[in-house]
Amino acid sequence: MPDHLSLVGADAGVAVEQLYAAHWRQLVRLAALLVHDQQAAEDVVQDAFVAMHGKWSRLRDPEKALAYLRRAVVNRSRSALRHRAVVERHVRATAPGEGTVDGPSVGAARRDAVRDALLQLTERQREVLVLRYYLDWSEAQIAEAIGVSRGAVKSHAFRGSAALRGLLGDWWEDLS
Repeated sequence: MPDHLSLVGADAGVAVEQLYAAHWRQLVRLAALLVHDQQAAEDVVQDAFVAMHGKWSRLRDPEKALAYLRRAVVNRSRSALRHRAVVERHVRATAPGEGTVDGPSVGAARRDAVRDALLQLTERQREVLVLRYYLDWSEAQIAEAIGVSRGAVKSHAFRGSAALRGLLGDWWEDLS
């Protein structure tokens, strides 16, 4: 699927429809990796498309519409995570001691350990590592999506990997 569609001169409805058909699944996958919730990811992406449709006439370069959508998905994922954190703090404050403990399989335990370790990283480190290792994006793609330089991507990846190595030990070496 091409990264660029011919969107120059297209009206908002046609352009957003083409982008939706070509990139919906990829953007939902990106959001799901960031928010760890399929339904929330779909909501994030849908909101990004709605916002793009409403602002299409103000988009300076229609050829950069996909980059705009990627950035919107990353930013809206951040907002969803912040909202979730506020809700979870409120729930913990109002209902202490009501947690349950499950007996997860080794695979689920590893996944949970990686997720928990990722949540201990800075937001940028987490985003860079998720985009790099789960979506296999290049440094340039990551830099464009989160709005930083390629050097910053390298720095966040290095520091995040070092932190995960300290948190996960051999598991991180197996995963990276």
